[in-house]
Amino acid sequence: MRKHIFYAGPATLPVEVLEELQAEIADYHGQGISMIETSHRSPMYDDVHSETTALFRELLAIPENYKVLMLGGGGTLQFAMLPMNLLTAGKTADYTLSGAWAKKAFADAKKVGQARPIWDGSGSQYNALPDPAAIKAPADSAYVHLTSNETIGGVQWKSFPATGDVPLVADMSSDFLSRPVDVADFGLIYAGAQKNVGPAGVTVVIIRDDLVEASPDNLPVYLSYRTHAEKDSLYNTPPVFSIYAVNKVLKWLKGKGGVEGIQKINTAKASVLYDVINKSGGFFSCPVDTSVRSDMNVVFRLPSEELEKEFIAGATERGMLGLKGHRSVGGCRASIYNSLPIESVKALADYMTEFKKTKG
Repeated sequence: MRKHIFYAGPATLPVEVLEELQAEIADYHGQGISMIETSHRSPMYDDVHSETTALFRELLAIPENYKVLMLGGGGTLQFAMLPMNLLTAGKTADYTLSGAWAKKAFADAKKVGQARPIWDGSGSQYNALPDPAAIKAPADSAYVHLTSNETIGGVQWKSFPATGDVPLVADMSSDFLSRPVDVADFGLIYAGAQKNVGPAGVTVVIIRDDLVEASPDNLPVYLSYRTHAEKDSLYNTPPVFSIYAVNKVLKWLKGKGGVEGIQKINTAKASVLYDVINKSGGFFSCPVDTSVRSDMNVVFRLPSEELEKEFIAGATERGMLGLKGHRSVGGCRASIYNSLPIESVKALADYMTEFKKTKG
């Protein structure tokens, strides 16, 4: 019996994709070789690589003046790679501090050059976000960075600031391809694949051409966006198997109606859980401001830590995995990414209702 997988990442994948991977693991399309074993220079992989890039472009309607890069190192490498490429002398990088991951990105930027918080959510314990219209880029800003969805804190930008000539940069690791976004509003988007798009191992970077060209010449070669753009993400061996799996997930997503179709499903899934929380009379509580509650990571508390431990233990017995909140904040968290079936969400909602009746 398959479990209900609420892990925050690596996260669940579509069963259909897992079955396709299983069927092809030893012999890819009758070629007598696995995709794990093939050269990244082989025609067999080249077709997958090119098609994956094309699928990203199609699903997000990426304009022609943007490059799609598929890199290693996770979103965490981008915390440093971004300012190394875009934070030029005499400029300052501006960061919206919306939670744990935004703060990590900011900390690395400060090691590279001048960086400052343009907004800080510490006053609300990172349970709210600013009005996007209130975010104004200073004249000396190199770029404005935001984390579109905080995986740990469960806050999500529902719309984005307009930063004019200053590039807007987004870490979309935990809500990438979960909803439509206008790529042209951003100078650069980066996202680890392991939540919504595939297994761990590949990070997608979507970057406007002028920012590619702005990469300094004195960077180590791997850390330059220009290197990867010029070599079509094939400067060195890419995460071949992860990209191959991402390719299958993107086709699955296309079959669901693309990002518009999956957004409807994701909104419905989130509503199921937030309805249980809202109607529980305070037995379950979500600390996040209702206007910015995440559709990807639903965080909630119970009246005591003892009840939370009992709730999580009971969920595990029922085949529901990954509901323990992040160690830095405690509580509970249900990560309900693209690939999680709504049946899993309904099973969790039923258990929450049952638990409240017996323990409330």
